[in-house]
Amino acid sequence: MKKLKAHLQQRNTIFILAILGGLLTDYPTRWMQPLILPALGMVMTLSVLNVPNSAFRSPRAMIAPVWMGICMNYLLLGGVIIGLSFLLIHDPALRAGYILIAASPPAIASIPFTSILEGDESFTLFSIVGGYLTALPVLPLIAFLFLDMSGFSPGSLVSAAGSLILLPVIISRLLLWRGWHKTIEPVRGLLTDWSFFIVFYAIIGLNRRIILGSPAMIIPVVSVAFLSIFILGYLIERVGTKLHVKREILTSLVLLGTLKNFGLAGGIALTFFSRESALPSAICSIFLVLSIIWLDYRHKKKADNP
Repeated sequence: MKKLKAHLQQRNTIFILAILGGLLTDYPTRWMQPLILPALGMVMTLSVLNVPNSAFRSPRAMIAPVWMGICMNYLLLGGVIIGLSFLLIHDPALRAGYILIAASPPAIASIPFTSILEGDESFTLFSIVGGYLTALPVLPLIAFLFLDMSGFSPGSLVSAAGSLILLPVIISRLLLWRGWHKTIEPVRGLLTDWSFFIVFYAIIGLNRRIILGSPAMIIPVVSVAFLSIFILGYLIERVGTKLHVKREILTSLVLLGTLKNFGLAGGIALTFFSRESALPSAICSIFLVLSIIWLDYRHKKKADNP
């Protein structure tokens, strides 16, 4: 029982359970779908508790990481995703899903993953802060530029972006100001991981029949995910090594340049577009877990064989 409890507190185990559960049965998604946006709001609020108020008082220290985060996550990764989606995907709903991913901010999970992989935590932290502040205007803007928004209220997407990005920042500042974060701290990681479980399970479960029953539709979606996460990550690492970028910074750049907030993109896709438009987020969520498992394995192997 103790071993089972320990496994259920491990991030990789929780994420793998979400993937396997979503692929095995979609029955729980009936009641999990309405929980997607609240779960995302929970994740955002808990994650930005990592950002101390002092971070907002030293803009000079934030400038370089913020710009690098924007360049890696929006210009490089976002540009690659949009380019690949127009090149490889012809279904409008699937392409819309990838455009929403391109418009989304960096993966919140990049912060704990940077720590696990012994990257530069401060660099990743400031980059993520910049990425989320940038996402507030950029997410609706990219959606309006690349998606068919006819019959769609622009205010709805702006409101969603605000409630999932700006509101969690405000709530987190309140929790820090009142000192309530100290009560939450012992279970913060577990709440974050199981909130991700709800999001990933629901997104994958809602697309289960397409994933298992329509390989022709899945192949281009998988191709974009693989190229933008694994291959792009490999190229970033190779170029960074040749440019003699410090290893800790390079680790952060690889995460920032390959991982988007797929849960946020999938939640918005399900809420405002269609089930099919959330399929890219489901596939990318699977690749996110595989990527982190691979990076963690390789990091441990290097540590064991310096």
